[in-house]
Formats: sequence, structure tokens, C-alpha cells
Amino acid sequence: MEMILTVTLNPSVDISYKLERLVIDSGNRVNDVSKTAGGKGLNVSRVLKQLEQKVSATGFLGGSLGSFIREELGELKVFDYFVDCKGATRNCIAVIHDDQQTEILEGGPQIEQLEVEAFLGKFHSTIQEASLVTISGSLPQGIESNFYNQLLTIAQKNNTPILLDTGGNLLEKALDHGDKPFLIKPNESELAELLGKDLIDERQVVEALNNPIFSGVKWVVVTRGSKGAIIKHQGEIYRASIPHVKAINPVGSGDSVIAGFAAGLSEGYASVQLIKYGLAMGVLNAMEEKTGHINPDKIDWCVEQVQVEKV
Repeated sequence: MEMILTVTLNPSVDISYKLERLVIDSGNRVNDVSKTAGGKGLNVSRVLKQLEQKVSATGFLGGSLGSFIREELGELKVFDYFVDCKGATRNCIAVIHDDQQTEILEGGPQIEQLEVEAFLGKFHSTIQEASLVTISGSLPQGIESNFYNQLLTIAQKNNTPILLDTGGNLLEKALDHGDKPFLIKPNESELAELLGKDLIDERQVVEALNNPIFSGVKWVVVTRGSKGAIIKHQGEIYRASIPHVKAINPVGSGDSVIAGFAAGLSEGYASVQLIKYGLAMGVLNAMEEKTGHINPDKIDWCVEQVQVEKV
């Protein structure tokens, strides 16, 4: 079985506190607590394992929280290619209260130049074992904003497709680079930010996908929440609608879509089937309480419910 490599440069330990209500400027005791290895790429890794794919993961880990993540990777049977850093891996805290979610997100460690060089050396060797690579999320402190472009160039030299899930300046720089990502997955708001214009309806999303900025990118998947997705693939544009389900926890659904596309590509699925499979994973994640989890028993049902047509 071919291996999929996931890249999470700024992982975290995700802590969830569930309270009936949050009392400001006072003590709040909590019994409902969960702590998991977090970061968008690690969500991708989890779903890929549930899809019975061979997965390795890389990025930077440091301190006791880095050790916590390494232990979870071992339990998941994900191959650990993370690079040690002097700084401590971050916490990301979600306080769920009063039907709301308040998040406290640490910035993460400052990565030193020697650590960057160590990562690049490991990426050079690890990518040779991978059939494709997913890159997700933001950069840690100390790394230049064009860093993903270096990974795109290394991947291009190895003929290894990269599925890139990021936004803002990082996505803009990647699209302006000579070595393009194979697939990108902006949501509607990220697409609007990239192009500097409001996207009010589907017609405007379709028009946006004809922008020359996407030239050379084989797959552009624009996720639209419950409205499904608009996808451009080699000149063809598709509309995908997804089943209406009770969303228990939609956090991580975008990461699950990336995992679905990565697994589908690894299995050699044709275009329409690949779209259905990729989007189905986002739906299935939203139906679960845990972030980056799906119920494999519901895959066939969900894939059949996703409708795809050319625009």
C-alpha cells in the first residue's frame, strides 16, 4: 500500500472544556474534559487511518505536549516523522458553554533555522516514500511565509502531488509559485479573501474559478458548508450537493474532505467518484462528536447521497 504523508507544521494539544455556563471573572470547575493531538494535518491523519490508509506525519514537536502528541501518533499507528524543536508545542483551548464556543489559541513555538533545515532534510527523504502529500494549516513563528513554496518545489522534483489546505497570504504565495499544488481547498470566505471580492452566490463562485490565478492547479475544491461545493478540475466545473444531516460537530470537516480526496486519489478513483468520496468525509465528520472522526460504516450511504453535476 502506498503511503500518504501529512504535514502539520504547527500542531497543538486541543483541550475541550464543556460547561453549562461560563462565569466571567470567577472560578469555573469542569468535569467534561478532552485532550487530543490537534492541528489540521493531524485531523487529516486520523481520518486517513479510519479509511485504512498507510499514513505518516511530519512537522515540529517540542516539550511535554510534543511527547503527548507522539504517544497518540503511536496509538494511531501513524508513522512519526516529526522534527524536535526547542520551543514547546502549543495548547489550543475550546470552552464550550451556553451553546457557544470560546477559543483560546496559543501562537506556538519559535522555530530556529537549524530546526527548519532539519525538517527540510527529513522532508526530502520522507517524500520519496509517499504517493502524495497533504499540507494543512498555518506556519509556526520563525518560518518565512513562502515556506510552503519550498515544499512544493521539492514535491515537484519528486513528481509527488501536494494537496494544500491553507488560506490568506500562504495560499496566495503558493498560487503565485512556479510549482503549483495539485489540489487546493479554500472555503467560500477564503476564496473571497484571495480574490479581494465578495462572492454572493454560486454564479460568482463559478466565475471566480475561471480566474487565471488557478492556472496549473488540477483541482480547486471550494467548500460551501451545507450548500456542498463547487469544484474545478482540468477546465470542467462541477456542482456538488451533500445530504442534509444533523451536524453535531462540524469542526474538522474541511480536514476530513482533504483526507477523503487523498484516500480517493490513492485508490485511483475517477473524477466524479473522487468528488463524492471527498465531500462525504466532511459530512461524516460533522455527524460525529469528536473532531477528525468518521463512522466508516456510513461511508457507502453518504457517498451515494452526494450529487455531482457539471455546471
